[in-house]
Amino acid sequence: MTESRVRVHVRGGSLAPGEPAPTGTRRRPPIHHAQRIIGPGSRLTLALVAALLGLLAVGQLRGQANVPGLSILSATELTQLIANLAAGNDELRGEVADLGDRRATLQSARARGETTVDDLTEDLAAIRAWSGLTPVTGPGVAVTVRGSIGGDGIDDLLNEIRNAGAEAISVDGVRIVSGAVVAGAPGALSVGNQALGESFEIRVIGSPQILTGTLTRTGGVIAQIGATYPLATITVTPVDRLTLPATDRTLAPTYSEPRL
Repeated sequence: MTESRVRVHVRGGSLAPGEPAPTGTRRRPPIHHAQRIIGPGSRLTLALVAALLGLLAVGQLRGQANVPGLSILSATELTQLIANLAAGNDELRGEVADLGDRRATLQSARARGETTVDDLTEDLAAIRAWSGLTPVTGPGVAVTVRGSIGGDGIDDLLNEIRNAGAEAISVDGVRIVSGAVVAGAPGALSVGNQALGESFEIRVIGSPQILTGTLTRTGGVIAQIGATYPLATITVTPVDRLTLPATDRTLAPTYSEPRL
C-alpha cells in the first residue's frame, strides 16, 4: 500500500504530520463557539432576568388597564372636555391681559405721581379676597360628599377643583387656605380642628360650567375616587350664587417677609 503523507503549509515552509513546528512559528489560538462561553449558571441567570422583566411588564399593563383614560371617552364627552379646557384657557388669558393692563396703568400713574388711595384700596380688597381673609360671593358649584372616604380622596378632589379654576373653596363652612387641609381615615375626617361627619358639603366659587364638566366627566376624578372608595358618593350641583366665609386662621408669615 502506498503511504501518503500530508504536509501542512505554514509561513515559510510546510510540515508533515508529526514534524515539530519550527522555532518562531505562531500557532493560532483555538476558536471557541459562543455557546461554549455560556455555561449552565449563565443560562439560569438569563432565564430569571427574562422572567422578572415579563412579570414587570404584565403588572404595568394591568395597572394601566385599570386607570380610565381618554380612550374610553365618547366623541361627545371629548368635545365637552375640549370645550371646558378652551373656556378655561380663554378665561386665564383674559385675566392675564387684564392684569397686564392694570399693571401698565399703575406704572404710568406712579410715574406721574397719580396713584390714588382708591386704586390701592381696590388692590388690597382683591388680595384679601384671594387669600381668604374676607368673605366672598359668586357663582359656582356645591359638591356633596357622602359615605366612607379617606383624606387622600378629598385631597385629590380639591386639587382637581383648583385645577378647574376655583377662586375660593370652603369645606363644611371652613375656608380652605394655606395650611387648612382635609385629613384622616374614612369615618374620621377633619378639616383644621373641625371634625367632618359622614356627609358634608364643599362649596366652590368659579365657573359653574367648567367646574361641573371637569368634575363629572367620564374617567375624571370622581370616577377615580369611586373606584378607590366604592361606598362614597359625590354629587355636583351648579349654583348661581354662593357665599363663602372668611378664614379664622392667622396668615401672617413666620419666617418670610415681603420684598418691595
